[in-house]
Amino acid sequence: MNINYPNGQHHSPEAIDPSLNNSIEFGKRGMSLEEELNSSNQYYLSRGLGVIHKKPTPIQIVKVEYPKRSAARITEAYFRQASTTDYNGVYKGHYLDFDAKETTNLTSFPLKNFHTHQITHMKQCIDAGGICFTIIKFVKLDRIFLLQAINLFDYWDKKDNGGRQSIPLSYFEEQGIEIKYKLAPLIPYLSAVDMIM
Repeated sequence: MNINYPNGQHHSPEAIDPSLNNSIEFGKRGMSLEEELNSSNQYYLSRGLGVIHKKPTPIQIVKVEYPKRSAARITEAYFRQASTTDYNGVYKGHYLDFDAKETTNLTSFPLKNFHTHQITHMKQCIDAGGICFTIIKFVKLDRIFLLQAINLFDYWDKKDNGGRQSIPLSYFEEQGIEIKYKLAPLIPYLSAVDMIM
């Protein structure tokens, strides 16, 4: 496998580690949670089960270079506003809004992975009648949980008043819904959504 960088240089992982040659693994290995969810959402969309998409992050383009007449390259840009949550859409006539996060921690999920504006947005969605949750992947444990936003708020609202700065895995096991990998969709999270509707 050869990788070409934009500057024209070549990179061959096999040259560094020969064991990588012809060792392509199939399935979910190596995919990020975002890629797994995007694949699952495509499955749901193609079967008419739900319309859920990753929200684009709004950017303001400042500088563009045109090295060739047919090609443009953005060389400077910045985020126009703070992003809210990662995904939204419609399922069974209900508005869904959720965020997806990963952690390499084994026993807890750090609350610092969320930002105040994201929590505010989730609270606003719930107040407007939406279904709001987060999907958390414990990467090293290969475990995924759906946690309702109201359960997340329990920890978030206490953290600034001397409460925990993380949510223990045991809380996900007690209050969340564990989602097991399947073949199609890869992450069948809408089955978990059915349980909280």
